[in-house]
Amino acid sequence: MSAAEYPVPQPVAGRGALFVEHRLKTPQVSESAYIAPSAVLAGDVTIGPHSRVLFGAVITAEGGPVEIGRDCVIMENAVVRGVPGQETRFGDEVLVGPHAHLTGCVIEGGSRIATGAMVFNGARVETGAEVEFNAVVYVNTVVPAGTAVPMGWFAGGQPAELVAPGDWDRIRAIMGPLDYPGTVFGVGASSLMPDIARRYARGLALHHRDHILPDERHLLTQEDAH
Repeated sequence: MSAAEYPVPQPVAGRGALFVEHRLKTPQVSESAYIAPSAVLAGDVTIGPHSRVLFGAVITAEGGPVEIGRDCVIMENAVVRGVPGQETRFGDEVLVGPHAHLTGCVIEGGSRIATGAMVFNGARVETGAEVEFNAVVYVNTVVPAGTAVPMGWFAGGQPAELVAPGDWDRIRAIMGPLDYPGTVFGVGASSLMPDIARRYARGLALHHRDHILPDERHLLTQEDAH
């Protein structure tokens, strides 16, 4: 048999990366995207054309889908988590820095989430906004288009009020009405942490039924027209 007679192997998305079937959903990756070895994609995750998910990044759909647009970069050790009841979607040309943490939020196109920044459930970062190093965008907060949340600052409210890290009284006053326990855990403010932990653990129990997909079962999606 000559070399020309050997069958052409099917292209593989994310060779060596960990693709996990979770809740009977599997990640789908555009054929031009790059998923690094040691990255993890779990469940109903979609990665758009020319996007890059770098080493150690985790994108996991924990009961809610995660959609990453075109030309996005998810850098090393970032975590993106989809959750029930809150949209998790990145527009096109979004940059997420190393060790950033984003849960149940919308990041509109052209935005930057810098190293170590956190964006919480129900938040929206509008077009072209920036969340600088170690800044926090709290639950149910809207960061208006073009706004920059300074390094280490807190953003809370609709629209976001930006508060310096030492102003704890103002930060606490903003946090209360935004309802972190109800938004994140679906419980009242008076709930005790042992109860919250048990509830959260039950919600994650379906990982017992996960399946790790071999490289040849990593699903590729076709490029769109533009």
